[in-house]
Amino acid sequence: MALPILLIVVVVAALAFHFWSPWWLTPLASNWRQMDDTLTLTLVITGVAFVVVNLFVAWAIFRYRHRDGHRAAYEPHNRRLEIWLIGITTVGIAAMLAPGLFVYARLISPPDDARVVEVVGQQWQWRFRLPGPDGRLGTSDPSYVTADNPLGLNPKDPANQDNRIVDAPELHLLVGQPVKLLLRAKDVLHDFYVPPFRTRMNMVPGMVTQMWLTPTRIGRFDILCAQLCGVGHANMRGVVVVDDKPAYDAWVAKLPTFASLQARHAGASSSDPLAARGKLLAQQKGCAACHTVDGSQGVGPTWHGLYGKTETFQDGTSAHVDDAFLATFIRNPTARVPKGFAPIMPKIDLTDDELKALVAYIRTLGAAASATPAPSATPAASVTPTQPA
Repeated sequence: MALPILLIVVVVAALAFHFWSPWWLTPLASNWRQMDDTLTLTLVITGVAFVVVNLFVAWAIFRYRHRDGHRAAYEPHNRRLEIWLIGITTVGIAAMLAPGLFVYARLISPPDDARVVEVVGQQWQWRFRLPGPDGRLGTSDPSYVTADNPLGLNPKDPANQDNRIVDAPELHLLVGQPVKLLLRAKDVLHDFYVPPFRTRMNMVPGMVTQMWLTPTRIGRFDILCAQLCGVGHANMRGVVVVDDKPAYDAWVAKLPTFASLQARHAGASSSDPLAARGKLLAQQKGCAACHTVDGSQGVGPTWHGLYGKTETFQDGTSAHVDDAFLATFIRNPTARVPKGFAPIMPKIDLTDDELKALVAYIRTLGAAASATPAPSATPAASVTPTQPA
């Protein structure tokens, strides 16, 4: 008797948890109410099946329990019952899948007036690109990727010159305006997902996927990666800001064009090629996902002003941030954890030359870098730390 009662309790508890659950969907912020309807239909069908199956098992256990003087009837086949089960299961699966196919077909068919935005995913960061006044996005290719051209845009393509680059994990959209998102990944499989928009799409290396939506509510919404993409997956966060037209136009006006960025970086890259290589490594190795370069808060300490400062650690000790410190810390990041941060930085496989380049790049971001004497010719990886670990 205990098992039938337990099954009934499980069914009642599951239904109660569903109706009084704290994990309801976030409020809808786009035109995709069809996504909610499809999910509701799936929950209803699977919920009915869950209740029916468990109650049937509870009834069968009670009805056919062992009793003296009764023998179990052996019936290996029941064709009528099998036909009914196959038919009901087929109808249920079709009812769950068919609406999703229609919604998906509409999701990848944007309206003609949709604005175009490119989303680029890389371990573990987001970048974006908007077309210029001509409404065209230029071509791109991995062979064009450099420290100053992380999106790999073709510098010889005239359509790229007025494209606006968003080198930050924050994308602004115009409320009420359909937007077509072109999605591509630079390294591994990612997934662009904004829960209040109800839309998500895989980003597959080597191809461009797409979807569209119309934001319906002004506000800030988190961007998540919905595919496990490595050790920093949980930190691959971003923000979509839905603005009214004046705020959106003001944001777009501040964005640099690809041509202006190339001109700005031309002199800097030639003056310090080692730091330029370190900047590219920071992007390729995923460092930029946790360490900001503008002083804003991140998962790890910001690199802006880091070089030359005195860093305090969780154990109360401190150390001067120089080449030797950075080299030792990057090689073994959890030996001494900076105060206010978690020991989650993974060990990164770097050669001595790569480590030296990365340290050179961090040095250029230090507020005290101009007052710091030039480093010696000794490779950074071989310098011993000034503070005991």
